[in-house]
Amino acid sequence: MSTEPVQQPNIIRWTHNGAEQSALWVSASGAAMPKKVLAVDDSLTADEAYRLAAQGTALLWLGDYHNARQLLSAMARRLPVFSRLDGESVAQAFYRYRQGRTQRAKMLGRVLVPLASGPAVALRRAPDVSQAWLLAAGPVEETAVAPLQDVLGSIGALEWRRNGLFVQELDAVIRPHYGTFAPIRSEYLALVNSAGLPSKELAFDIGTGTGVLAAILAKRGVKKVVGTDTEAPAIACAQENVADLGFSDSFEAVQMSMFPEGKAPLVVCNPPWLPGTANSVLDHAVYDPKSRMLKAFLAGLAKHLEPEGEGWLIISDLAEHLGLRSREELLGWIDAGGLQVLEKLDTPARHPRSMDTADPFFAARSQEVTSLWKLAAKALAS
Repeated sequence: MSTEPVQQPNIIRWTHNGAEQSALWVSASGAAMPKKVLAVDDSLTADEAYRLAAQGTALLWLGDYHNARQLLSAMARRLPVFSRLDGESVAQAFYRYRQGRTQRAKMLGRVLVPLASGPAVALRRAPDVSQAWLLAAGPVEETAVAPLQDVLGSIGALEWRRNGLFVQELDAVIRPHYGTFAPIRSEYLALVNSAGLPSKELAFDIGTGTGVLAAILAKRGVKKVVGTDTEAPAIACAQENVADLGFSDSFEAVQMSMFPEGKAPLVVCNPPWLPGTANSVLDHAVYDPKSRMLKAFLAGLAKHLEPEGEGWLIISDLAEHLGLRSREELLGWIDAGGLQVLEKLDTPARHPRSMDTADPFFAARSQEVTSLWKLAAKALAS
């Protein structure tokens, strides 16, 4: 029988001044605990930090907080700058771009900071992060270590939440929570706001997020909207936003994957628009690994539509212009789900990146069209 101590998976260990130290590993973004940790301070240069991080070593910063932020920025400047290669396809270039983003996230995520109960960053000149961290990741009741990127992300998320994002279709602000994607693309909101409703009795909002689409439908007079999401923070965010807008009597949020029980005359889904792996919490709203959510929506939609009901798929064709998914594949999934296209409402991209000629994927972004596909079960659409 082994007498070796059992390693606790959430306890991070390092050596400082010749003594072994340990603390609870916490990450608001769900980052994996690093295996190799080196305690460092203000004497560490950016070149040394970059070299160590590139070798897979996490750096536990024990110096000044502002110097830690400067180090992170200096490391970011040392990361390779992406540029297109002659002869490679758009899809190959985008895949290589995503690989670079993954490496960037890993490198910068290796700068760690100590947290004290409160929570508080246990460094000189650290700001008060208690509210930001509590809202993003919950309380810290013992000495802990977290990625600096998570701390900065929680601070930024609190600012988004405080200031809110004005949504013209609601004539009000939506307040995204940490890890919940802000509805910054107005094109798809306008489509949902203007499309003809098949009914005002009931709607399902699949992947409700901030609850912005549910709120738009409620504002348009839909009597009840059931929003689903797999993430508890998204459910809380949607409930808070819809309540603040005065539509709580018309909204029910359910934490679950995809469709709620029963059928509805309207089922709406705005899945992540690009197939791919997420590198951050917010990436989950943009990247859909192997188009799983999109395919699940199309495969299950017909079973959850009432007679004469419509499914609204809100999605961009950027994946097609990047060579990540073809129109034929999308139409094939629609057909395989027993669905038929009733109508497709289109709007061109108007976001800043679609007009940025310096973007390496400007040609694809400038052609992007966002569409609201009105779908119906084949037997009922014929």
